[in-house]
Amino acid sequence: MPPSKLDSLYRRMLITRFFEKGWGKPENLHRVFQFRKIISCRETCFKLVPRDYPVEITKKKTYSDSTLIEGNFTTPLELHMPGVVPEAAQQAHFQLLLPNKWNDEHHKPICIHLAGTGDHFFWRRRNFIAKPLLKDANIGSIILENPFYGLRKPDDQIRSNLHNVSDIFVMGGCLILECLVLLHWCERNGFGPLGITGLSMGGHMASLAATNWPKPLVLVPCLSWSTASAVFTTGVMSQSINWDMLETQYYSDGQYRERLSKMVTIVDDAFTAGQNFIQNFNRSLHELKEDIDDTRKIQSLQCETHNNSVEDGNNSIFLSKSLELNQMDPNREPVPLKDMLDKNVSCNSNLTLIQPDTAERSALTKLMKFILPASSQSKSKKIDITKTNWWEREALQFMRGMMDECTHLKNFSVPFDTSLIIAVCARDDAYVPRDGCSNLEDIWPGAEVRYLDAGHVSAYVLHQKLFRSCIIEAFDRAKKVYEKANYKDLSTAFK
Repeated sequence: MPPSKLDSLYRRMLITRFFEKGWGKPENLHRVFQFRKIISCRETCFKLVPRDYPVEITKKKTYSDSTLIEGNFTTPLELHMPGVVPEAAQQAHFQLLLPNKWNDEHHKPICIHLAGTGDHFFWRRRNFIAKPLLKDANIGSIILENPFYGLRKPDDQIRSNLHNVSDIFVMGGCLILECLVLLHWCERNGFGPLGITGLSMGGHMASLAATNWPKPLVLVPCLSWSTASAVFTTGVMSQSINWDMLETQYYSDGQYRERLSKMVTIVDDAFTAGQNFIQNFNRSLHELKEDIDDTRKIQSLQCETHNNSVEDGNNSIFLSKSLELNQMDPNREPVPLKDMLDKNVSCNSNLTLIQPDTAERSALTKLMKFILPASSQSKSKKIDITKTNWWEREALQFMRGMMDECTHLKNFSVPFDTSLIIAVCARDDAYVPRDGCSNLEDIWPGAEVRYLDAGHVSAYVLHQKLFRSCIIEAFDRAKKVYEKANYKDLSTAFK
């Protein structure tokens, strides 16, 4: 289905502009790319946050049916990468909403909620998701403030306008480690089962954070996909980026092009090519052999073909074989060399013969075009920076490589138990395009993906109840799977 027009219209109505100061400092990007290799591996990332990491509770208020607790702690990313996190974002703030009475003292579910783009402070997630979850399913919630948002927004930042591309990677690194802090804190206080969720950008951040917890963890990412690269390069969010400025900075500072671009990899080009190759190689190789054999047969009938190629066109070996194959399989594509032969029939009905090596090369070329994606075929072409189409510019490819490097789920560990994952996606999502991106089911075997017949904006506004029901269902799964053991004892067993 086509991308939602409402998504595009809504995006044009917003005045938010992203990355107005550029890519970020080259030295910071270099450190981020190197650190990504550490936090993307569960074994190494889990060791970065000790189980007794200090968390301070600053406020507690009791209501008739719930208790609201506020707390903070220093983001671990600042300890591991000093100077990368802005001062205003170094202190992580959260709210904890708990029921005054648990239905089962051995079952105290807690879900961490991460913010989507533009979701500042706590009130939206608290009122639309956390409170209904507590009322309907006795599920507690931790609402974590994103870096660069709300209480953690730098003074010179306007609304959600991140200054640099590197800021979104810093945000992701902070949230991955901060979720580990909160999960450890929950375990120390006897809560469980535990889970993480989020909408839009929050959904993808939740997916990244969940990869590094070495125990069963509920995960419900909503309105996100396998990578953020498509969001900023082909989705409607790309309209809010000053590509001319990014390209100018990319070429003016050689560190971006000569050093940093070599540290990133576009994942889905190679991945999709490999998939196509595996899926189509046997059939294409068989067709290639048939094409070459047919061409040689036509050569051996040179005289006959020259005399009656037009009158008896339907008797041609090539056409007969094509018709025979089409009768056997109506869905089979026409034999590639037929078009080649048609092109070689001149106006006076003389057939120009094709040399064997030319035929083989042409057939092989067609085979490779069939196997490889279009992007792979054009890699040898130099990018002309004078082109008016921004999507053809090298800066966009650098953006795609950076996003894949730091956000593609194939670069991260697979969650401990994928059966506890329910992802909710919008079929017509123009903010988070899925075309050309790896499928979640392929990256995380066992995970369930559900689709809404909606766009990104309409799904966000109209389907909050569905998102909550998926969270409740995922926690019910966790209870059934691990109900034979007390969750606290289970967590101890995994230590």
